[in-house]
Amino acid sequence: MIEIKNVSKIYKTGEVAFEALRGVSFSIKDGEFVAIMGPSGSGKSTLMHILGALDTPTKGTYFLDGKDVSKFSDDALADIRRDKIGFVFQAFNLLPRTTVLRNVMLPLVYAEIDKETRKKRAEAALRAAGLDEEHFVHLSNQLSGGQIQRVAIARALVNDPTLILADEPTGNLDTKTGEIVLGTFQRLNVEHGRTIVLITHEHDVAEHAERIISIRDGEIVEDSRSHKRRIMHHHEIR
Repeated sequence: MIEIKNVSKIYKTGEVAFEALRGVSFSIKDGEFVAIMGPSGSGKSTLMHILGALDTPTKGTYFLDGKDVSKFSDDALADIRRDKIGFVFQAFNLLPRTTVLRNVMLPLVYAEIDKETRKKRAEAALRAAGLDEEHFVHLSNQLSGGQIQRVAIARALVNDPTLILADEPTGNLDTKTGEIVLGTFQRLNVEHGRTIVLITHEHDVAEHAERIISIRDGEIVEDSRSHKRRIMHHHEIR
């Protein structure tokens, strides 16, 4: 599904050039759950922007579903973001004083889908994200942090994207609530076959994925299977 080949990103300020990514290469298969982990300044945010079609590389190529996104115009990138990628951010970005259902239906309004279909798809996305139906009519500012993040996950799901891209999705949550939200991502991956890329600086968060790509100083330093998920799978098999 995803193929990143020799991707570099150089930012220039006057005469000074900073190389945020240095020849990064990896691929992600359909249905994988991958964490991209690195400290602040490692290049993971730059990589997230490229994966999310929010920016293009200075050098190299990015293929998503067989299309070379790295050569796309701004308008074509906007189409990719709308049709192919579901975003979940640290800041929940929901409309306050607006019902949960309307928040999740919003991307479908932009896609010009009829109201009845919008409602059905939003309800299905909320159920997949693990939110109880009693909360569908609540205003977003009447929910707990964990519930709000699950609404944000449902909103990311509603367009049936190829890729769910989660950027520090537990950053505003306490540890226990964060575990619940990460469990939601795991369930979406295992039970619904969703492809998920999780950006994080925390090893404990990254361990919820199947595979961890570690990045430092703009380069991949490790690409390995998650120890925690290996133990989980072992217990599930038994």
